[in-house]
Amino acid sequence: MPPAFTAEEKARITALLLETGAKLFTGQGLRKTSLEELMAPTGVAKSSFYVFFDSKEALYLELMLRQSGEVKRRVVDSALLSADDPREGLRRFLRATIEELRVNPLWRRLMTHPEEMQAVARKLPPERVAAMSDSPAAALTEYVAAQRAQGELVAAEPAVIIGVMRCVLLVPMFAERLGDPALYPKILDLLIDIVTSGLARHED
Repeated sequence: MPPAFTAEEKARITALLLETGAKLFTGQGLRKTSLEELMAPTGVAKSSFYVFFDSKEALYLELMLRQSGEVKRRVVDSALLSADDPREGLRRFLRATIEELRVNPLWRRLMTHPEEMQAVARKLPPERVAAMSDSPAAALTEYVAAQRAQGELVAAEPAVIIGVMRCVLLVPMFAERLGDPALYPKILDLLIDIVTSGLARHED
């Protein structure tokens, strides 16, 4: 039976698990991370993990939820929703998201390995996973659907519009294949401008 922990011990161990989980999930992913590795920095038995989280997936989701709120403020509230013109809002969103993926390795891992979130969704109760409904992706979907319904975006399904934007977000992964590194920022800026202008409705 796992030992009892004081409130201070629980807070310390929970913080260590979150810190260790962020490092391990970022570096090697959900599947390859073991409970032994997660618990090692805490100095307590592996079996005590379940005092703090129901599973590795629950820890992963907790990290994702914490990241999600912070990232949403930066890429949705301060970028996507900061402009009245949807074309400019989409531009700001793409630029802010690309920067987020550059500086935030955990979020980059979460966004580039959707199979891990699928594994989390299979393991956890639906109501727990539903907490991700306030994620940046959900906010973008709502925004695109609303702008599309108002006729501000091209006559394509919202999922198609979002898919086009995701294609732009993949470009940094192949930056070294685009030739002269000095030209990369200009290439990316022009691509974002072309895509967002193309997604906006054009008057006849």
